[in-house]
Amino acid sequence: MMIAFCNLKSQYDKYKFEIDDKIQNLLNNTNYIGGQEVKELENNLANYVNVKYAYACSNGTSALFLALKALGIKEGDEIITTPFTFIASSEMIALIGAKPVFVDISDIDYNLDINEIESKITSKTKAILAVSIFGQMPNLIKLKEICKKYNIYLIEDAAQSFGAKDDFNNVSCSIADISTTSFFPSKPLGCYGDGGAIFTNDENLANTINLLINHGSKERYLHEIIGLNARLDTIQAGILNVKFKYFDKEIEQRNKIAKIYTDNLNNCIVPKVKDGYKSVWAQYSIRVENRQEVIKKLQKNNIPTAIHYPTPLHLQPCFRYLGYNEKDFPIAKVVSDEILSLPFSAFLNYEDQSKIIEIFNKGE
Repeated sequence: MMIAFCNLKSQYDKYKFEIDDKIQNLLNNTNYIGGQEVKELENNLANYVNVKYAYACSNGTSALFLALKALGIKEGDEIITTPFTFIASSEMIALIGAKPVFVDISDIDYNLDINEIESKITSKTKAILAVSIFGQMPNLIKLKEICKKYNIYLIEDAAQSFGAKDDFNNVSCSIADISTTSFFPSKPLGCYGDGGAIFTNDENLANTINLLINHGSKERYLHEIIGLNARLDTIQAGILNVKFKYFDKEIEQRNKIAKIYTDNLNNCIVPKVKDGYKSVWAQYSIRVENRQEVIKKLQKNNIPTAIHYPTPLHLQPCFRYLGYNEKDFPIAKVVSDEILSLPFSAFLNYEDQSKIIEIFNKGE
């Protein structure tokens, strides 16, 4: 029997009564868009992160677009970001008409290499978009200092890191001018479809985001600005409100399971968490030079894997116009060539994890 890569079924079974009851009540009330459930989620999010404003939206990608739009990013602007992540961040930069300017990553945590950033700042640079990869924040305090020095914005793409902390106990989504996250089902806090959120302490940005999410409107049929439909539906908000009660316990369990992997896996580079930082372990991703052989061995034993991410963004066909080549960003390239994600969730049981470790460590 195949081991689940991300065991969403066990999580649902654990909270089934509460989730089913929540959904049934919403169906009975025919309350599908907006309402108290969304407001409750936004309050939960803002209080958890300790920011003034949190807005739920349709997904993590739309959250990024809304953040860029609210900051006034436009055609011809440059945004410094990472080539090692899912395409959504750079995709939204390009979609809004700006230029992604890539910087290589750190070989410690795979986040932006802060030492490489200042050399890429020009008169066209309007923001740094830092992706908190695999559940761990970069040094956002240092990034904020750089942004202040050059009078540019800091955006945190926290699609994989909601709930993470730095060495000063700051929570992901609390430091940048605007932060975004995703509630895709497999995220540490996930709904049963698409969902996302945007965070800020800036009242003007918050007011703009609130308008953008709902067709530029606060009052029905009165549209102050051009916006879009980026609302989170009420059922997804209800599911997230149920899961929120158990989120911190799940983070602790994710850390315990990650430690078992780290303490027992051989013949690979295990992920590192910086001193004082707390990861939420969106994935457990190792590095191996013989990746295809390892994948084949695990597949033979009904153990699934995933590659996050096989091709760095600067080598994606859609970004060919930027003029990068394979010699650019060597750390991102080698990590993309070697990265391999193993089955992982707060509900990975001891027997399955032991089997994964045993098969992984076993030679052919």
